Amino acid sequence: MKAAVLYAQNEIRIENIEKPVIEDDEVLIKVKASGICGSDIPRVLGTASHYYPNVFGHEFSGEVVEIGREVKNVHIGDKVSVAPLKPCHSCVDCLSGNHALCKKYSFIGSREYGAWAEYVKAPEVNIVKLPEQVSYVQGAFLEPITVVLHGLLVMDFKPMTTVAITGMGTIGLLTLQCAKIMGAKDITVFDIDDERLKIALELGADNVINTKTDDIAEQVKKITNGKGFQMVIETAGVPFTELLCLEIAGNKGSVMYIGTPHTEFVIQPKQFEYMNRKELTVKGSWMSYSAPFPGKEWTLGANYLGTGQIKVEKLIDRVIDIDDTKKAFIDIEAKRVSGKVMMKF
Repeated sequence: MKAAVLYAQNEIRIENIEKPVIEDDEVLIKVKASGICGSDIPRVLGTASHYYPNVFGHEFSGEVVEIGREVKNVHIGDKVSVAPLKPCHSCVDCLSGNHALCKKYSFIGSREYGAWAEYVKAPEVNIVKLPEQVSYVQGAFLEPITVVLHGLLVMDFKPMTTVAITGMGTIGLLTLQCAKIMGAKDITVFDIDDERLKIALELGADNVINTKTDDIAEQVKKITNGKGFQMVIETAGVPFTELLCLEIAGNKGSVMYIGTPHTEFVIQPKQFEYMNRKELTVKGSWMSYSAPFPGKEWTLGANYLGTGQIKVEKLIDRVIDIDDTKKAFIDIEAKRVSGKVMMKF
C-alpha cells in the first residue's frame, strides 16, 4: 500500500509498504481522509518522532474493509473515525476512566503506524461510527473536535457565561463552535491574523480582538464592563496567550489550557498573582477520553458533525493527494499554510 513515510528529520518519502495484518479484536480501515495535526509538525520538521521510519496520521476517517473474528459491533462497509489512543485498560488511571493519563499506552499515528497510508488497523473498541450524512473529510475532524470537548468538560464549562478563546487555529475555531453549542452567552476571540478573525465572526464569534494591533486591555474592559471573562480557553500554545489568559479572566473565573506550549516562557510575579487575587480556577486538558472508552467526547462530536452544528469547511487550507505530502510540509515550514491540510484518498 502507498504511505507517506518519515525516514529522518524532514525526510518524507512516498513509497509502498506492507498492508497491516489485523488481530482477532481489530478492524482494517481503508483510509478516505487524514489530516496533518499541529503535533505532527515537530515530528516531521523537528526531532519529535519516537523512531524512524514512521508513518503519522491520527486524525482520520475511512471505511471498514475487514474485521477480526472477535469483532461484534463493527461491520464491513461502516463509515468510521478512530480514537487513536491505545491505553492499557488495566492501570489505575484507565480503570478510573482517565485513559489519557495512562503511562503504558500506544498511539496510532505516532507510536505505531498511522493513517498517512491507504490502510490502517485499530482495535474494535477504538472505532467510532459516523453518521451517514457526514463526509469523510468532515469525519477526519472528529479527533480534534473531541480534544476541544474534553477541555470544555474538564473545565466544567458553564452556559450563559462570557467566554474568551485565544488562538483561532483549527482547535480555536472548533472551540468557538463547541462553546456556542454548549450555551455561551457571549464569545470573544483573540488572534494576530485578521483573516482568521474574519472566519471566527462567520462561525459565530460575537467580538474579535487582534492582539497585534488592538488595545487589548481597553477592548476587554469595554466588552466585559470591566469584569473580565468568566470562561477563558487557551488554544494557541504560545507564551503571550498563555499569560494573557490569566490577565483577561474575571474574578472567580475559570481558565482552561488546551494549547501545548513548545517554547520556554517566564511568568512574572504580578502575572502569577492573578491566580491568587482573582481566585481563578486554572486547569489543563490532555487529549480527549473518558469512560466508557473512548468517551462521551466522541459520541457528542460525531453527533454535532451529523447535525451540522459544527462546520469544518472554512478550517481547511487545502486538500491534497498523499503524493503531495512533502510539498505541503515545505509550505508549512515557510508559513504558507493557514488552516488544516487534509489528505484525501
